[in-house]
Amino acid sequence: MITRAEPELGAPAGGAKLGLTGGLAVQELGWDEDVDEALRDQLMDQIEADFVYEAVEAVDVVLLWWRDEDGDLVDGLMDALKDLSPTGHLWLLTPKVGRAGFVDPADLADGSIGAGLSLTGSAQVSREWQAHKLVRPKTGRK
Repeated sequence: MITRAEPELGAPAGGAKLGLTGGLAVQELGWDEDVDEALRDQLMDQIEADFVYEAVEAVDVVLLWWRDEDGDLVDGLMDALKDLSPTGHLWLLTPKVGRAGFVDPADLADGSIGAGLSLTGSAQVSREWQAHKLVRPKTGRK
């Protein structure tokens, strides 16, 4: 009989929801002291590598930690796209509703449209953070 270890009490289980796998080049942007370190560790375990900070070539995924007070979301998303491959996607990590730095869903929708992206889904990834998957429209991919 095969048994699986139960996650530690209180440990976030959201890393698996992002679908990251070994071999992906993942760039992290927007890190600050308020990020979920346990989630970061999970994600690095999943990709079996550290995050990319200064990309030498295009990355497969960008993780962008974003709070309402970080400025203009469109500008932040446009900056995040600089190193993203044409077929890659972006996970926008924002504080959950009611938490400091929460980003209004209307601002998420407007920001994604303004950056030329499509918001394709969201996932609760930890007690404090939620993730929103953004992709280029199919017509914009090569």
